[in-house]
Formats: sequence, C-alpha cells, structure tokens
Amino acid sequence: MIKEAVILAGGLGTRLRGVVDDLPKPMAPVRGQPFLTWLFDLIEKQGVEKVVLATGYKHEKISSFFDFRYKNLNIEYSVEAEPLGTGGAVLMALQKIKGENFFLLNGDTYFEVNFHDFEFFFNSTGSVMSVALHPVKNAARYGTVILQENRIVAFGEKTANRGGLINGGIYVVNKKWFEENAPGEKFSLEKDVLEKKISDNLITGYVSDAYFIDIGIPEDYYRAGEELPPVG
Repeated sequence: MIKEAVILAGGLGTRLRGVVDDLPKPMAPVRGQPFLTWLFDLIEKQGVEKVVLATGYKHEKISSFFDFRYKNLNIEYSVEAEPLGTGGAVLMALQKIKGENFFLLNGDTYFEVNFHDFEFFFNSTGSVMSVALHPVKNAARYGTVILQENRIVAFGEKTANRGGLINGGIYVVNKKWFEENAPGEKFSLEKDVLEKKISDNLITGYVSDAYFIDIGIPEDYYRAGEELPPVG
C-alpha cells in the first residue's frame, strides 16, 4: 500500500476571513482542534505513515502546533518562499516523497474515502492519476467532472440546481509522471494539470458517496463543527 501523502496546507482562507483570522485555512479551529487534525486521523487510520505538508502562508502556525509527529504519522514540511500555485506546491513537496505513487489531499476538504479501495482502483485502471469524486445534488460551488467509463474526459461549468460528480480533493498520483509533466515551477494543479492533461493521459475518476465536507465558506465551516466525527 502507498504509505506517503502530501497535503496542500498553504491556503490563505480568503473566504473565511472574519470567521477565522490570521491562520492558514487547514488550521481553522473545529471544536477546539485544527481542521488538519481530522485529515491526519483519516490518513493515519488507513495506514499512511508519512505526510508532507505543502505550506506557505503562516507555515509556522502549523509546525509549532504539530511539530513532526501525530500518533503513528511522521510529519515533514515543504515550505514555499513565495506562492507557487497548487501544482507548484505539490511539485516542491515531491522532493520529500520516496515512493512511486502518493496520495494527495486538499487541506480544506474532508472526504472519508477508503484509501485501500482507491489505490486498488488506481492500479487496476493503469492511470497516471486518479481523482476521488463525490456525487452531489447541487454542483453550483464546484463545477462537475465528466466521466466516460472511468476516464475523466471533461470538466463542466458551475451550474446551480444541477447535480453531478465533483472533485472531492483526494488523489492518487504517479510521482514520476507528475514531475515530468509539470509546466514549470509555478502552476495550478486544477488548470494546468487536470484540465490540460486529460486528453493525452489516462486520468481516472473514483466515485465515492462517503461523507464529504469542504470548509472553504463560513456556512460549511460551521457545519463541519457539527458533523465531523470525534478525533482520536
């Protein structure tokens, strides 16, 4: 099984300003604990042994709280000197990833995907990258992901009152492929990798209706405090 993960933890949390001030978004407090705690619990319980945090904005707030270990999880830090975009942040973090493939998580979403099943799907399809997708009744906030069999073939526009599959913010990625296809040091994972590489590369979608929440807006941030399972 894949034992390493990268978490994108450099977000500014612009839409949470006034609700959560002066913190990286993954450090937003939920029931007295940083949201990142739930992501650590999620991956540690499923066998991940090392996580690399791709940090930037106020990174010291994260490292001073968690240091280098959480339960059985070893924590390493990749710190941007300047914003590199989501793709650039992943590329920099990969200097600390040793394995052939790795899990990648957004630091502001919690998606209870079964990592073992997700990895099996990734391997069985022969893809270079798999995206965990979540079905929703209203995709207005996210836009949709269009599948043809298991392959991602397009990304739809944000459309209110229409359901579909959305990007759940967890990926399995082949390290070598990502490094070889990076369009520079600063780039967007979503725009420059996902959207531009689907025509020439096998990027697949793993559909799961497991619990999902994105704390990117105040309404869902407050809801996370009511719905997330106890940590520990």
